[in-house]
Amino acid sequence: MPVPGRTAAAFALVLIIVCQSALYAIESCGPPPPAAPQRRTGGESFPPLPLPATPLRRTEKKREPRPPSLFAKVAYGKESSSAKPGAVSWPDWKTDPGDIDTLLGIVNRQLGVNYGSIETSFNKFSYDPSEVPVLYLTGHNPPVITPEQAARLRAYLQDGGTLVADACCGSREFRIAFEVLIGEVFPDRPLRDLPPEHPLMTCAVALGDVKYRLSGKEVAGPPQVKGVDIGCRTAVFYFPRDVSCGWAGHTHEQGERYSVEDARAVGANLVAYIIADYQLGRYLSSAKVYYQAAEKTRDEFVFGQLIHDGDYDPSPSGIVELLEYVDRETSINVQYKKVAVSPSSPDIFNFPFLYMTGHYDFTLSDTAVANLRRFIQNGGILFAEACCGRKEFDRAFRREIARVLPSASLQMIPADSSLYNCFFPINTVSYSPYAREILKDTARPLLEGVAVDGNLAVIYSPYALANGWERFDHPYSRGYDSASALKIGVNILVYAMSH
Repeated sequence: MPVPGRTAAAFALVLIIVCQSALYAIESCGPPPPAAPQRRTGGESFPPLPLPATPLRRTEKKREPRPPSLFAKVAYGKESSSAKPGAVSWPDWKTDPGDIDTLLGIVNRQLGVNYGSIETSFNKFSYDPSEVPVLYLTGHNPPVITPEQAARLRAYLQDGGTLVADACCGSREFRIAFEVLIGEVFPDRPLRDLPPEHPLMTCAVALGDVKYRLSGKEVAGPPQVKGVDIGCRTAVFYFPRDVSCGWAGHTHEQGERYSVEDARAVGANLVAYIIADYQLGRYLSSAKVYYQAAEKTRDEFVFGQLIHDGDYDPSPSGIVELLEYVDRETSINVQYKKVAVSPSSPDIFNFPFLYMTGHYDFTLSDTAVANLRRFIQNGGILFAEACCGRKEFDRAFRREIARVLPSASLQMIPADSSLYNCFFPINTVSYSPYAREILKDTARPLLEGVAVDGNLAVIYSPYALANGWERFDHPYSRGYDSASALKIGVNILVYAMSH
């Protein structure tokens, strides 16, 4: 399914979304209203013919081609009904019947795209992201899936699909069940609160604080969204406070929900993020291996990647691409291997070079802090980078390295450092478009370090390098472009081998 890339001009159009909200009906949460009768008068018709279908009148419009489906809404659970006498029942997942189509109608108009939705079930869904990129789950009832469906959902998300889940009216039953469900799908990937700097919060509309209705009272606060990351892409978005009612224009008092305007702004950002990162998700689904992992020579340069609790390996193919670049573009005849290692383990002393990256906050144990201090004092080199330029990892790394080396601090590495001349001469660099929104016309490398006995013992980049090593567009990465990232990466490896 073709999905357009991220463009600043298209995203700017989403700023009009709140103004467009008035064009859509505001109603209470409940069953869909009966369809209004459609009548056409005047106009000729063909005389009756012996055909199995009645031909169109000349004044009737032909049906427009169905737009490609961006969302598939999951049908599940029991039926609900109103307490009013004689009221009809309706499926619980359809309590907000116009939610996703209303949101897509607004976003389509503002982004100049044309996406629709379909209805499906866990049993019928194809689990092919190229057919429908987003699976959408909302309701009050607890969602339940079989182990086979959980495995297929996991594969779908790893292949580049996205799951959006919404606890309609803030349903406690839905929340409890969904968090269990996602733990079954991803036992190895925690459901995390998305931080304020996550691209969802800024990619189309800068959200800031939003308004909620909590049991009839209006409060304000940051958007509450949880997610599961696969690589550098958030593949699961979970709203424990209701956004679907806002998308549909519901203004009821009960439950926990976003205001209509803020729900639609969050929804616009969500659609923009999914569209922009679709191709990245498909790229990340291609597993890559370390091509020299099983080979043995006396010229090995083996380094350790530090394990921590802040998403320690978000860009696993980045190192692969860097090592292949070294092998292809340089005459360095050393075989490279990467091994995951805990900083609390004495195994770190088997490596001359340690690599650390991540997206989120992390905390080192006292044992890990002591080990890393000894590692550095004994001549080892620690290289770290904030994957995607994430501020949460940046804050955590600065805090933890201050524990490791309390008598030293990170300093900007000067332009005349041998790091910038040990292989490639690096005088100027280029940054990704997302980084340039902050850095403007900056053209110098912004690496920081800690020197011990005149040599760099810690090298740190607050802007992403591994995303550039992958040589694939990461729309929301604040980092170096591919050419600059690869040159810096080669120089860091050469510096480590020669020191």
